[in-house]
Amino acid sequence: MSERLEDIAVQMVAGGRGLLAADESTSTIKKRFDTINLESTETSRRDYREMLFRSDEAMKKCISGVILFEETLYQKAADGTPFVDIIRAAGSIPGIKVDTGAKPMAKFPGETITEGLDGLGERLARYYEAGARFAKWRGVIAISSSLPTRGSVRANAQALARYAALCQEAKIVPIVEPECLMDGKPGDHNIDRCAEVTESTLRIVFEELAEARVSLEGMILKPNMVIDGKNARKASVEEVAERTVKVLKATVPSAVPGIAFLSGGQTTEEATAHLSAINATGDLPWLVTFSYGRALQDSALKAWNGKPENVAAGQREFTHRAEMNSLAAKGSWKKDLEKAA
Repeated sequence: MSERLEDIAVQMVAGGRGLLAADESTSTIKKRFDTINLESTETSRRDYREMLFRSDEAMKKCISGVILFEETLYQKAADGTPFVDIIRAAGSIPGIKVDTGAKPMAKFPGETITEGLDGLGERLARYYEAGARFAKWRGVIAISSSLPTRGSVRANAQALARYAALCQEAKIVPIVEPECLMDGKPGDHNIDRCAEVTESTLRIVFEELAEARVSLEGMILKPNMVIDGKNARKASVEEVAERTVKVLKATVPSAVPGIAFLSGGQTTEEATAHLSAINATGDLPWLVTFSYGRALQDSALKAWNGKPENVAAGQREFTHRAEMNSLAAKGSWKKDLEKAA
């Protein structure tokens, strides 16, 4: 496999394949396991992720890369095979989440700054040695009638740019993820407000990437879609696609090889339908695919239910969702295909 950042970035988004976000922190995966009354232990986390990574059909045909939590990067399957080796054997690329989370931003009520830059260069060197070839950092942008502030957006954009530059120095492709949240109130977070905030945020992010001398050809953008707040959902699938493409064309340079959308609290089917509609618009200057966590995993987690005898059922659900999103990455998903599950 090529070690050039540009080649790795293209491989991450090409051919209708996308990214599996399996980078839930220990606290987040505990919440997921709570929904099936399963205790979160190192063994249960290993068993769950092994079920996903050994879903051969999904991994080989639909998943170009896997974003891992640090524990999982170094973890081994029950038979002693390193997860990194299982992922590589499927023709997929191991990646790593490197930020340490969004924390309240001093003097900016209601806003956060993502931490994790201290010592990042040294950590990246270790992650590269362990097999990671791309990384992810998430900046969180709140939306309301008065938020975000320019200071918060600028601070998060600068952190994203510093992270991306450090990644490229370490021969690791950075996924740049500025997520404008969809948690707004019905009165202040409709699709118009989301479009306004997303466009202004992306402009600032690319300004900071340029200042940090980040090579656009060796990175992937992971943005939110332009969509109503989850408590004010009115826009059609077609409008979400149209508004999202309009904002991206206005802000994202064509030098960026690919865009891998986050699902951002959408339902499983919404995330797939919106991605397909975006790709179906055609004439996009970048490859556009998915980087989904819950939208790929929820039905698989429920089918597995923490029981060894349900591994095959969980893998079937994961494979179906991966196949649906692979079709969406080609703009060819159809609602009636969901009935094949």
